[in-house]
Amino acid sequence: MTIENRSEIVFLYDAEDCNPNGNPLSANDKPRIDEMTGEAVVTDVRLKRFIRDQLDDDGHGIYIRNPSKSPGEDVPEREGLFKRVTDTDDEDVEEMSAEDAAEAFLNNAADVRYFGATCSFSSDFQDKLGDDFPGQFIGSVQFEHGRSMHTVSPKTETKQLSTVVSTGEEAEQGTFATDNRLEYALIKFHGVVNENAAEDTKLTSEDVERLDSVIWRSIANQTLTRSKMGHQPRLYLRAEYETDDYHPGRLDDGVKRNDEGETDGSEYRNITDVTLNVDDLFEELEEDKDHLDEVHVCVDKYVTFDIDGEEVDNEGFYEELKDTVGEESVDIVEPYGDS
Repeated sequence: MTIENRSEIVFLYDAEDCNPNGNPLSANDKPRIDEMTGEAVVTDVRLKRFIRDQLDDDGHGIYIRNPSKSPGEDVPEREGLFKRVTDTDDEDVEEMSAEDAAEAFLNNAADVRYFGATCSFSSDFQDKLGDDFPGQFIGSVQFEHGRSMHTVSPKTETKQLSTVVSTGEEAEQGTFATDNRLEYALIKFHGVVNENAAEDTKLTSEDVERLDSVIWRSIANQTLTRSKMGHQPRLYLRAEYETDDYHPGRLDDGVKRNDEGETDGSEYRNITDVTLNVDDLFEELEEDKDHLDEVHVCVDKYVTFDIDGEEVDNEGFYEELKDTVGEESVDIVEPYGDS
């Protein structure tokens, strides 16, 4: 059964001494930075890639797998991707109706239920699927681009890396690449789970409950590479509303730096340098209390909050949230429970 409630998501993670999202069109894959504000930018595609990879590692079927995690010879075309995820061959596909093919596709491709997909197949394969097979599934879960909550400082110790490749003729070839990183970036994402789009992608309540943990674990587990090492999830909050077609829209605006107006934050080097003011977040949640079904939340213990002039840790955040929306409406997520 697909979901009935809409949700709004606020998600914060940080990236210390690494490259949170390189721009492949720039020289040496430089971190994406807004030149006007000096803020680091992370695309929704980057975040979704982390989540897809975690779903894959957890054993859930996904349509768009990471080529870097597959052997070179195991990178099928789109039709092959469809047959692999649905465990079908050409004969099976020909015998299925378009409706059954779509159902099999969505049942077996968790990432399509979350984020949608464009299905551009050859005319021959499309004929086998049938004209009624949708060419596009609009994702039920959408994120805006994430931005750092402060001006970032590119690594000043940019260095040259050399790679030496031995050939079969015992010769050596060298090449050089510049290693670009940021000193620190506390990145904030805003997202929405759309119950209306969920009707088309068959997103279930179980899928959304899984998202509460998989998004957290994806940042912790899918960044264990040289350029990404240094990521850490810090705050996840999903406000689930029982009122039809309702969400306030900018819940993330309620999470601010406590020292905004005093510094641009370029001196930050880790999470202990930042205090988050969440007074506006709690004010918004209190105003929306009559529309709320439940707030699903997870906060890292190293985050410090300013709530009504008092500094508190994650436990203080949970207690204030319970006081604001009611204890029965707060679900503290355990990211390392069932996946």
